[in-house]
Amino acid sequence: MTIPMGGQEPEPEYQRRVDGRTLWSGGVATAVVAALIALVGILVCRWLFTIPILAPKRDGAWGAASTAGYVFASAAVALFATALMHLLLLSTPRPQTFFTWIIGLATVIAVVFPFSTPAPVSQKAATALVNLVLGIAIGSLLSGVSTRATRRRVIRRGYPESAPPPSRTLDDGYR
Repeated sequence: MTIPMGGQEPEPEYQRRVDGRTLWSGGVATAVVAALIALVGILVCRWLFTIPILAPKRDGAWGAASTAGYVFASAAVALFATALMHLLLLSTPRPQTFFTWIIGLATVIAVVFPFSTPAPVSQKAATALVNLVLGIAIGSLLSGVSTRATRRRVIRRGYPESAPPPSRTLDDGYR
């Protein structure tokens, strides 16, 4: 009977490989979704609830340049979050945990910030709600994309390099 000897097999190491094409195409798609969420949020607040966020009521449902700026800023935040995720994937242990914390805290800041303005409470709440939905969408979409764009490969170290044993043929006297 043989008894396995402990400690002979080294611990496997993992190498993380990031597929940049998958990550960035998902990041661009997330930017499009974020821009559309911002636009829909603004339109719903203005049309359905007649809350004039980001522009006075007289500017109508589409508002002024602030609507376009909010939409493009939302897309830019999603692209920045993609760059952040890429950096974390390349350099950090447990990158998705750090990303979740960073996006979560940034979302809290974006939700709380409108309440520091002199706007009416209804506008503050509507802007905070749109920012909350944006933060959740960007965080969840990029977390999923990063999972798909990351591959882990097992690397075994510590084994001596040796040639395979010679093959035995029938000519060697073995039958």
